[in-house]
Amino acid sequence: QVQFVESGGGLVQPGGSLRLSCAASGFTFSNYFMSWYRQAPGKEREWVAVITSAGNTNYAGPVKGRFTISRDNAKNTVYLQMNSLKPEDTAVYYCNAGVVPPRFVEYWGQGTQVTVSS
Repeated sequence: QVQFVESGGGLVQPGGSLRLSCAASGFTFSNYFMSWYRQAPGKEREWVAVITSAGNTNYAGPVKGRFTISRDNAKNTVYLQMNSLKPEDTAVYYCNAGVVPPRFVEYWGQGTQVTVSS
């Protein structure tokens, strides 16, 4: 069964950094694009970043230049390094395969909470 387990969130001050991890299982990880998404309070879930099977990356405008997505196919894990965090980055962060729409939309993990506040 497909499963995503996100971790690494927390409370950080504006300008700080966090590194999120997502362990995936139940499918051939190395064959899939992998993305991060986020959902802020009262808003719909939005796509944040994608990494292809070959390691190419793309980012949503609001995070470009501040966030870096990476993957370790040997560990079936995708990462999101978040620098220069802003209060508007506050959200629950999720990972999934694919881009938009996510490949396994019925298998969202619990997400990891990121709160940026002084």
